[in-house]
Amino acid sequence: MNANKALKSLFIAVPMLTLAACSSNQGAEEAVDQQTNQQQEQLQQEESGVDIGAVERQKTPEEIRAEKVAELRQENMIFFAFDDSRISSEYAQVLAAHADFLVQNPGVTVTIEGHCDERGTPEYNIALGERRAKAVAQYLQNLGVSSSQVTTVSYGEEKPLINASNSDAYAKNRRGVLVY
Repeated sequence: MNANKALKSLFIAVPMLTLAACSSNQGAEEAVDQQTNQQQEQLQQEESGVDIGAVERQKTPEEIRAEKVAELRQENMIFFAFDDSRISSEYAQVLAAHADFLVQNPGVTVTIEGHCDERGTPEYNIALGERRAKAVAQYLQNLGVSSSQVTTVSYGEEKPLINASNSDAYAKNRRGVLVY
């Protein structure tokens, strides 16, 4: 009886092992075939002298402009001293980059926002924000940007960058922002 059970088990196990062995070899054979095909294609490319993978797609002018705008948005803030609308020399390179872009792209417009910290009356801060925005606009125009490309708006103390009442927050809130 034990021999009968062993014989039946063998009749079931041997075909299963055969199927398992065939299925694993099939995957290995496909991998070898794929690798061989890749090697043949590579040899054909080398023999023909044409390198298909080396060509990069040319970017459209719109794509280039969008990339440049995204890059300029990373550095789009000019910070001011307390109760001042003069542009510090440390922002010369930032504004020059914006001006170069605007001169090269006369169809692009920029809005310059003037902001203040919370100190001072709302009326005074609106006027100071306007002076800051106009100072940035004038700086850009002096670098060759057309006045039709630049608009200004003053938010005064209404849109703080940081909602806090300390010197660090005040310094960050006194700013001009170039918005494309």
